[in-house]
Amino acid sequence: MPQTITKGYKALVAEAESQIETLSVEQARALHGSDSVVFVDLRDPRELEREGRMPGAFHCPRGMLEFWIDPESPYAKPVFQEDKRFVFFCGGGWRSALAAQAAQEMGLKPVAHVAGGFGAWKKAGAPVDTTPADKKA
Repeated sequence: MPQTITKGYKALVAEAESQIETLSVEQARALHGSDSVVFVDLRDPRELEREGRMPGAFHCPRGMLEFWIDPESPYAKPVFQEDKRFVFFCGGGWRSALAAQAAQEMGLKPVAHVAGGFGAWKKAGAPVDTTPADKKA
């Protein structure tokens, strides 16, 4: 018997966006480079290599987010224990909405996500680093 999906991704994203702060690219650009803000790139490594990266963003694959946030996890990352604002982004803004919602539910505050994700960031002419990761010092 086939599965019956009762809530699709559009509903999940809309629900998340009703509970979190969504930043426009312009708002995100105004925060970019601030010592009090951590931009978190949720895209997978292939996306980073193909599309480039936001300079200074911390890379956290979406599948590891909850494990990297939780200080009791063996995978915890110190960056998520810092007293900073966390701005999540992905390729198009869907994964980052869900990620920001999960992070907020875990107690990480303040959090936000970038509407339209890295695609919108890049389209707006915001800074992009295209140096391959293996070529960085």
